Amino acid sequence: MTEKEKCAAGLLYNANYDQELIQERIRCKDLCQEYNGLKNSDAENRYQLLKKIIGSIKENICIEPNFWCDYGYNITVGENFYANHNLVILDCAKVEFGDNVFIGPNCSFYTAGHPLDVKQRNEGLEYAHPIKVWDNVWLGGNVVVLPGVSIGSNSVIGAGSVVTKDIPDHVVAVGNPCRIVKNISAEN
Repeated sequence: MTEKEKCAAGLLYNANYDQELIQERIRCKDLCQEYNGLKNSDAENRYQLLKKIIGSIKENICIEPNFWCDYGYNITVGENFYANHNLVILDCAKVEFGDNVFIGPNCSFYTAGHPLDVKQRNEGLEYAHPIKVWDNVWLGGNVVVLPGVSIGSNSVIGAGSVVTKDIPDHVVAVGNPCRIVKNISAEN
């Protein structure tokens, strides 16, 4: 089993020994750097470059620079997506965003994690677990979403939160670790 196959299976893998993974990261980082250098007024080239970086996107999408991701092809973005400045997506596993997702500045989505065992960690081993953000979600500034987390539809994540566990539909959740503080009516 290759390191890339181990990664896709959610197993421990070493991203620094697989030439395919290394080359894919280099390609993606080069494209991100090119994207970040484009003028905001160059909307068409920005969109075309996002189509090269991101695995699947719909039409109405805006990602303010700076934007960084590891591979890009693991990211799916729905319709009417907006991410403010300094979005980071470590997409070693799938990262899916539904429709009408709004992300504040300085937000990060980390599918990658490292073992608690120091020997394994020092060997460069890591794992990757997918992240899913459903429809109509708003994340405030400086939110961090950790590996394996799902955020339910119509929910709001407060600024500065660290989302360590799944968040259900129709709630406001805040804090570190992120906790539900309010239910939102399904009619809203």
